[in-house]
Amino acid sequence: MKRFAKILAGVALATAVGSAAASADITIATAGPMTGQYASFGAQMKAGAEQAVADLNAKGGVLGEKLVLEIGDDACDPKQAVAVANQMVNKGIALMAGHFCSGSSIPASQVYTEEGIIQISPASTNPKLTEEGGDNVFRTCGRDDQQGEVAGAFLADKFKGKKVAIIHDKTAYGKGLADETRKNLNGAGVQEAMYEAYTAGEKDYSALVSKLKQAGIDVLYVGGYHTEAGLIVRQMREQGMKTVLVSGDALVTDEYWAITGEAGEGTLMTFSPDPRKNPAAAPVVEAFRAKGIEPEGYVLYTYAAIQAWAQAAEQAGTVDSEAVIKALRDGEFDTVLGRIGFDEKGDVTAPGYVFYEWKNGKYDYCLLYTSPS
Repeated sequence: MKRFAKILAGVALATAVGSAAASADITIATAGPMTGQYASFGAQMKAGAEQAVADLNAKGGVLGEKLVLEIGDDACDPKQAVAVANQMVNKGIALMAGHFCSGSSIPASQVYTEEGIIQISPASTNPKLTEEGGDNVFRTCGRDDQQGEVAGAFLADKFKGKKVAIIHDKTAYGKGLADETRKNLNGAGVQEAMYEAYTAGEKDYSALVSKLKQAGIDVLYVGGYHTEAGLIVRQMREQGMKTVLVSGDALVTDEYWAITGEAGEGTLMTFSPDPRKNPAAAPVVEAFRAKGIEPEGYVLYTYAAIQAWAQAAEQAGTVDSEAVIKALRDGEFDTVLGRIGFDEKGDVTAPGYVFYEWKNGKYDYCLLYTSPS
């Protein structure tokens, strides 16, 4: 009996030690559209988060503890995003490096604020996220009002005398971006020839395209995602239209060209400066490419969100949210995006937006642009 009791005691001790070790790990998460039509962006976030965690753990983790990564799939659906947020609360996460769609990030942020969990979105650009969010809400990407300012000025300058139409997909992201672009275009003294909404997820936009053709639209600004934009430009070309398609940062995925093919040639879009071109990010970029992953779009923005949080935690000497929030607001952090900080609203202090152009299946900076005659 004594021997059996010793065995039980040993098992209990081992279990307790194991539990203590497990609980010592720090759990963080990313969440976005891991499934559905925007899953390519979820894949970008997942890749960025996984590499960031692997690289931090290889250097000893955060405050000497290993990081454990949880992945949440919200499919860019607001209700699903809230469910994911509650699941992550139950998992005891210290950081949410997400979500992707603004329409998901905004309602999910309310859960994180109530529970005192830090949220750093790498991709949600709607101003409401940080304007209305708590002091725990940050982002490493820019905002639609910044993006719309650049886009509106570009349209007014480069397409003088042309007929410009603005359309959006009714989402928080798409409509917000379209409205900001419209506001800045109008502010530059240019009135759009058409302003319309379309329904995301459809396959046939021929009625919309016919309406654009009949109105003689030269330039189409799309506030929405790559799948619909790709279908619209393809269907414009099928109807013989040479209309230039202009859009925002949701076109920064190779999947756009997979949808459009040559029809996507000359598409213009706004996005932040490409972090792949940042010399400080070269080792990380090489690590991704060695795995067969091209760190396009939001891969490095997700990586940077985790980097910034980790450095803030080290500065604070704890993963306690209140202390880390203060460190995030007061400090600057060396990331793959460069040296960044956050303003009083939680918006990143990194450079704003520039224009890109799709050519031969790739997107790169649009340095000089001459409107087609």
